[in-house]
Amino acid sequence: MFATAAIMLSITSFYMLRHSLLATEDHELQERAEDVQLLLTQLGPEASPMLLRQKFAEIYKVKDDGKYLQVLDQEGAWIFRSKRMIESGLYPGPPAGLPHQGSVTQFHQGTRYVRALAYPIAANGRAYSVQTGLAMNKSMVLLSAFLTELLWLTPAVIVLAAAGGHFMARKALAPVAAIAVETRRINDRNLNIRLPISATSDEISQLSETLNQMLERVESGVRSIRDFTANAAHELRTPLALIRTEVEVALSMPRRGDEFREACEQVQLETVRMTTLIDSLLMLARVDAGTEALRFETLEGCEVLRRLAEKWKNAVRSAGLELEVELLTQPAFVVADHSSLQRLLTALLDNAIRYTPVGGSVVLRIARANGRVMFSVQDTGIGIAPEHQARIFDRFYRVDNIGGASRGSGLGLSLAQGIAQQHDALLCVESAAGRGSCFHFSLPEYLKPAATHERALTLAGVRS
Repeated sequence: MFATAAIMLSITSFYMLRHSLLATEDHELQERAEDVQLLLTQLGPEASPMLLRQKFAEIYKVKDDGKYLQVLDQEGAWIFRSKRMIESGLYPGPPAGLPHQGSVTQFHQGTRYVRALAYPIAANGRAYSVQTGLAMNKSMVLLSAFLTELLWLTPAVIVLAAAGGHFMARKALAPVAAIAVETRRINDRNLNIRLPISATSDEISQLSETLNQMLERVESGVRSIRDFTANAAHELRTPLALIRTEVEVALSMPRRGDEFREACEQVQLETVRMTTLIDSLLMLARVDAGTEALRFETLEGCEVLRRLAEKWKNAVRSAGLELEVELLTQPAFVVADHSSLQRLLTALLDNAIRYTPVGGSVVLRIARANGRVMFSVQDTGIGIAPEHQARIFDRFYRVDNIGGASRGSGLGLSLAQGIAQQHDALLCVESAAGRGSCFHFSLPEYLKPAATHERALTLAGVRS
């Protein structure tokens, strides 16, 4: 790019100098023609052609030997012709045939490079053709010298600029090279390393900050994967160990039928627990990969909560809790995947039952706000301390201080958050230790005619 600009500048400079020199020469030729016009006017209309020839010969031969000058009157008679102009063989033509601005001619005469101007003039009511010229050898020498300098100076400037640009680029990119070297040292075993950030707030420091932020996210992701793998292995190992122990004990000694049945029931219980855990892991994997096939349809929110409460009322009662359902007076339609929405609400309800002491209550609630339908599950349980609320949606994360509450797999809330995100929603929690918890999310309300209410209930799996 710079080389092209340098070449274009050199070419432009050469032609600008050439144009300036030619303009100067043309102006001098114009002045010579005007001098001839002034002389003819001063000699007056009464001067005969013979007198004109005599005066021109006297003036111009004394002045500069005439050099390049010839004057022709309107009848085609010569008033004056210098020796050099006769040798050139040029003929200006009659005045009437010349353009108003004159005509320029260039020619060589021996070692001379001549530029000549044929120009029409008028003096004392008569027309004349004046052709005058001058040697341009000095201008040509100047142009040639300038061109020679350009031919060696331009490549030299390009080479020097390229070398300087290369040096400056290497110096400017040295911090980037250092960042690249430092980054290559980082692998999955030392993700805690961070790049140094310079004190100057320039693009390099911004790049370092951006890479450090990316490293933090990568480190967090790798740590999550490692924790997830370790926790999953631990959660699967516990039921497998129990199953193995029950089977080994059952096989080690003769047992009565009721004892053998009790061992089989324990094996079945642990198998169900392990199956549930594996199903949750597979569901989370599909949610992360975005391969979960969702079938979005129009659902009526109140009916979804009503059916969920009907399904869980016995379980809530068995846990010694009271289940309340707060519905809207008018239908509230949303667009969602029915199975996923049921799974999300089930995870929240199961969590509320698990962490609410006997005698407490659980509330399923639906409300409208700002064009959205809000679903919430509120309990009077043990609550969540502020320091734990930021991590309760992490996989396998469980609060240690949970009193007598039964421990779950630690995947329910993580799965619920993933399903909410699939529906472009955000699952939030409001809680305080000892004051219960409220989990809620909202979906855009789908406004539709009341006449289609029956069809929406059918899509949700409800028959009238």
